[in-house]
Amino acid sequence: QGANYVGVASCGLCHKSETKGNQLGQWQKTKHAQAYTTLTTAAADSIAKAKGLAKPAAESPECLECHAVTAAVPADSKMSMKDGVQCESCHGAGSGYKALSVMKDYAKSVAGGMQDFAKDTAKIRAQCVKCHNDRSPTMKEFKFDEQWAKVAHPRPKT
Repeated sequence: QGANYVGVASCGLCHKSETKGNQLGQWQKTKHAQAYTTLTTAAADSIAKAKGLAKPAAESPECLECHAVTAAVPADSKMSMKDGVQCESCHGAGSGYKALSVMKDYAKSVAGGMQDFAKDTAKIRAQCVKCHNDRSPTMKEFKFDEQWAKVAHPRPKT
């Protein structure tokens, strides 16, 4: 809807302090932060080849679809595919809600395009299974509750 990706560095400016919940630090410890990097391995290229893909995993749209934010990202964007499954992968392109004046107002943030899942477990699960599903060549079984506990990054109540 006309929104642009701003990149994890932009989000991290405000979401790195402990008083705000250190969402950046929590994300950096997850496999989501390394999702693109996994595509640069020989194992990933082997999987891509076995799937009949014409390109190495790190260049295949079929792999990048879930391992990096790639859709509608202009070449001059500050966002990098190397950031993997970053903030905007789930919360939506941030240009419409990144301003502090907007982020301080929940309704304005959502109106600006931010997808918030904190209050809706079904919505969270629906977002996760867009990638964590049987189309994934390495997916065994997606145990939502277990996996959500590993990536959840709640805001402090204050």
